[in-house]
Amino acid sequence: MSALRNLAGQTAIYGLSSIVARFVNFLLVPLYTSKFVFEPAEYGVVTALYAWTALLNVVLTFGMETTYFRFTARNEVRDDKAGLGRLYATATYGLFFPALAFMLLGGAFSGHIANGLGFAPFASSVLMLVLIIGIDAITTIPMARLRQQGRPWKFAAINMLSVAVNVGLSVFFILYCMKRYNMGQSNALIDAVYDPSFGVGYVFAINLVATAVKLLVLLPAWPAFRGFDRTLLRALFAFGAPLMIAGLAGMVNETADRVILKYLLPPDVADSEIGIYGACYKLAVLITLFIQAFRMGAEPFFFNHAKEKNSRETFARIMNIFVAVCMSAFLLVMLFLDLFKWFIPNPAYHEGLRVVPILMLANVFLGIYYNQSVWYKLTDRPRVGSTISIIGAAITIVLLFALIPALGYMGAAWATFICYASMAVISYVWGQRHYPIPYNVSRVLLYMAGAVVLWWGTTTVLGLTNLGGLLEYAVRAGVLVLFVGTAWKLERGALRT
Repeated sequence: MSALRNLAGQTAIYGLSSIVARFVNFLLVPLYTSKFVFEPAEYGVVTALYAWTALLNVVLTFGMETTYFRFTARNEVRDDKAGLGRLYATATYGLFFPALAFMLLGGAFSGHIANGLGFAPFASSVLMLVLIIGIDAITTIPMARLRQQGRPWKFAAINMLSVAVNVGLSVFFILYCMKRYNMGQSNALIDAVYDPSFGVGYVFAINLVATAVKLLVLLPAWPAFRGFDRTLLRALFAFGAPLMIAGLAGMVNETADRVILKYLLPPDVADSEIGIYGACYKLAVLITLFIQAFRMGAEPFFFNHAKEKNSRETFARIMNIFVAVCMSAFLLVMLFLDLFKWFIPNPAYHEGLRVVPILMLANVFLGIYYNQSVWYKLTDRPRVGSTISIIGAAITIVLLFALIPALGYMGAAWATFICYASMAVISYVWGQRHYPIPYNVSRVLLYMAGAVVLWWGTTTVLGLTNLGGLLEYAVRAGVLVLFVGTAWKLERGALRT
């Protein structure tokens, strides 16, 4: 089996769980945004608080996942069973104790934190969020170990179990209990188990239970503390600190829009606007799902194949395929947006659909940047990633403050696009000086520009002709098939080598 086909297989298996987990969040959007569940302002609370979750998760994991992969690939550790065990224990406990302290302190001061964030009525939700973040950090290395050991099916099974718990409880408490109660259709079971005053807190309570289940399943493989090595921990933290800074800056780029919207928009509309923006952001999920699955398979792949002959040519071909897949997803969503929008069943949210193409293209640039990040990771220059991400964060913050007051959440979308495009360009120019990879830039740009032109041209022509009905959808499908078929013809040879 070729290296690229092997990567494709790993990506598919890891993606089975990772994509399903993210896709479930996408599928829960119709539930959360339907009538008789959450109005835009209520969904805005969920969106804003989860934005803080992403930022804090980066801090608590401290770049340890990538650090763990890097240290397991070193010659003196890779074939040493005792060394691998010591590394596993040190990395796991290196995250466990800070996460435990975070949960204790966050729990004790959850009311004050809620007040400080502007969500005073939701102190219990903040408490549950603190526990979710802490448990996620604790399970990071045990889950990474499964990937490092090449056990994608167990990795997938654990994630799928957590997803199943999340879905089951969501269907029961939100779709059955909450929606029926709000429609005036309560019964004895609903009266016994459902508390209407808990409101959006059910979203966080369900997530907490699902996260706790993952931890319980991982406990049998928990390392013994005697393997903990303080000297090794210092080396892990030294390597991981720049990655953490880069990750934190990256999360600022990804989530600062939903955080800052709260404070730059008029108070009477802020939560509602955040809810609309957050719901429509979910329609970019097909690209973000693929990026997440790709990263899980690609990161260990890049480290394991870096020393092979023609590895850089392989990395360049991966970029072509990656962009082709992302732009296929872009076309799928944009050509059929009139159908995808009904995943948000409440029309009150639909005014935000204009952010979808901007955010999807922004995430394509983010994926390109992640692809390019191999150069500074393989050359042990993690500070480069920190620098680029900090530059991106600075661009994001400046543009958010400049654009949101005038453009609202559209300004947030454009800030995200400009930030990720800038990071991809900076990484490419910098990387070619230190670890040149022969990327086919013209083909990458062809895929991106071609998909955008096909979408715009098809939409414009169909708008003028007013075909309507099945014939119009047939034209859209034909355009999508044309793009995918062309990309397949150009890239299929790479999958055979």
